[in-house]
Amino acid sequence: MTRHLVSLITPVHRDGVAHLADTHRSLICQDLPTGWEWEWLVQEDGDDVHAADHIPPDPRIRIAQSRRGGPHVARTVALGRSMGSLIKTLDADDCLSVGALARDITVMGQHPHIGWTTSAVLDLMPDGELLAFDGDPADGPIERGSVLAHWTTHRRPQVHPATMCARRTLVMALGGWMALPASGDTGLLLGLDALADGWFISEPGLHYRQHAGQITADARHSHGPEWEARMAVIGEHARALHALVTGPVPL
Repeated sequence: MTRHLVSLITPVHRDGVAHLADTHRSLICQDLPTGWEWEWLVQEDGDDVHAADHIPPDPRIRIAQSRRGGPHVARTVALGRSMGSLIKTLDADDCLSVGALARDITVMGQHPHIGWTTSAVLDLMPDGELLAFDGDPADGPIERGSVLAHWTTHRRPQVHPATMCARRTLVMALGGWMALPASGDTGLLLGLDALADGWFISEPGLHYRQHAGQITADARHSHGPEWEARMAVIGEHARALHALVTGPVPL
């Protein structure tokens, strides 16, 4: 592990490289606090992805390939190649906003008890328009257990898992992302919520691209037998973790 290094982890499949160059441009524009550096672990999920065709050579960027297993399996494989003390999610079709990494790092440095951060998101529409939405929590700490409480009622967290940055020890203790076809990042976020307080950064940290090919556009993402199974295992996993740490959680 390298102490002052943040590892950004990006899974990408064969049909998902179209926006990778934009993601790269948003990363190289980041200014980090003094002494900090980043590395970008791009994990090709399956054959014939050719991510290197879309990203200029850079020693800070390491591309590797693994068998097709879906985005969250690919993320966890990439985690095994990472060296940073902080682990940051970055999807291949999204873009970091200016200063996003610096804000994550600053919060972690100023608040040693905070285990993870998330931030506000702007939806990036196909015409380039950026749209905000209501309902974000206040800027500042998120008490351990708050994400599970919100998820139990709404079946979604009150913060966006695509913006997640977490301490390496916590991500490793949880085994990385849950091996699900979707919502594996939500599963990890709920696991982090069981182990440590978080922090919400109200300044937008991500431009979340809206397009027809994204996983969340699949009808199975939000209803049906697969959705029910995903929600069941995510919820039971989170409650089991809370029970191990603090005792039984009310159902």
